[in-house]
Amino acid sequence: MGLFDRLLGKPTTAANNPAEPPAAPVPVGEPIPAAEAETAYEVPTGTAGKVMPRLAEARAKLEAKDMPAALAIYEQVLSEAGERADVLVTISGDLGVTGHLQEITELVAPRYDADKHGPAAGLNVLQAYLALRNVHAAQHLLDILFALNRPELEDRLHGFSNAIADIMALGGDPDDLGPASNDTGEPTTEPPKVNLVSISKPIWFYGLESAGNILPPKGEKLRRVAFAQFALPGLENITELAGRPEEEMGRLSRALPLWLAETFYFSPHYAPIAAIGVMGQPSEPGHYALFPAEWSTDNLRQLVDSAGAGLDYIFTGALKQHDGDYEVILRVWEVRKFRERKQFTARWTPATADQELAKFNQQVCQFMEWSADASALTYRPPTAPRNWLETLGASLTLFLADKKLLAADQIPDLTPVFAAAGSQGMHNEVASLALLTLGARARGLELMVPPLSDLAETDLVKAAKAALGS
Repeated sequence: MGLFDRLLGKPTTAANNPAEPPAAPVPVGEPIPAAEAETAYEVPTGTAGKVMPRLAEARAKLEAKDMPAALAIYEQVLSEAGERADVLVTISGDLGVTGHLQEITELVAPRYDADKHGPAAGLNVLQAYLALRNVHAAQHLLDILFALNRPELEDRLHGFSNAIADIMALGGDPDDLGPASNDTGEPTTEPPKVNLVSISKPIWFYGLESAGNILPPKGEKLRRVAFAQFALPGLENITELAGRPEEEMGRLSRALPLWLAETFYFSPHYAPIAAIGVMGQPSEPGHYALFPAEWSTDNLRQLVDSAGAGLDYIFTGALKQHDGDYEVILRVWEVRKFRERKQFTARWTPATADQELAKFNQQVCQFMEWSADASALTYRPPTAPRNWLETLGASLTLFLADKKLLAADQIPDLTPVFAAAGSQGMHNEVASLALLTLGARARGLELMVPPLSDLAETDLVKAAKAALGS
């Protein structure tokens, strides 16, 4: 479990049907009905030597919402193999993925010894404490993890430190261990959760399905790749910023993976998705999630589990900005071994953004042996990548608002985005199509849309106008 799992219900079928809102995530801290709690379960003795099969069985019970059976297995395994670090990591990770955070603090936390078990299980417990708003316990565990003196963890631990500070600044009660309860002990309100929305086609394409031969067909022998929303380590007041209408760094953290996924869709060898975090109450529009630390290998496993057809590579990254200087780090993970294969770094200023971002995209394509697919629309990289990222970010916001995943008050003023996007369309079919769908989504949400001019005069663009009723 990693940076977002303290609030994450298991990702849902959105990976397979991204045009539909994802189903509600498993409620965090869902109480066990008394009738279920009284059910007796037989647990075979002699767990030693077959720990992982038993843990896999417990995970299946969790996914079937049979919590008492899973707990019975966990108690048995922990009584015989609770000294093993991999056991604590697996149990805490599986409980976190299925939204049972209180159980992490009850089962794993009392057994965790940082010197003996290492940091992985401790990070899971720390995330659970943060989700449950137990600031005192989170601070104590954070001190223990800092004391391990592991340089590779420093950025992540500072991210958690910022998250604790954000909770305190927003009035979080250090002794509040969960949502408010009524006299029966059942929660009266559910805490907000982070869910991943998977976008499996270029974000500007939705709505153009009937416009003609836009996207290349996909065969069977494909490399399946995922581009995860970038983390924003060191960003101040990240929790507060996440609740506001989108701002520059948040939009970039989502637009960069959207751009890379779009690029790889126009290669015959790849089937890409972009994974974006949205936070809110079940069945209610919410707001974007912002991640304070990079994805862990447990996060990668969660994404693989949610992807249905499986993944071959996952791209994760981090984005920083200081005094107008930007830096992005992109990591390529091979899923089969969950190992990092390659790292890319790009730095730019407002004056050099287009040049450096274009170079960054090209380097990734070269490493992954990207080649163009000539069976449909000819994909040409944008001549102004920085403006293109603004277009993609805004297009995502309007798409998710239309699907009732983002609240209407999360939509910022898009006037600058339309102005920047309009300058790209005349000589680029993709940019023209993106501007058309951006305008159609804005009109559908009853937003003001400037006249759309300077579009490419091609048969495909004309068909898109007809499909959108423009």
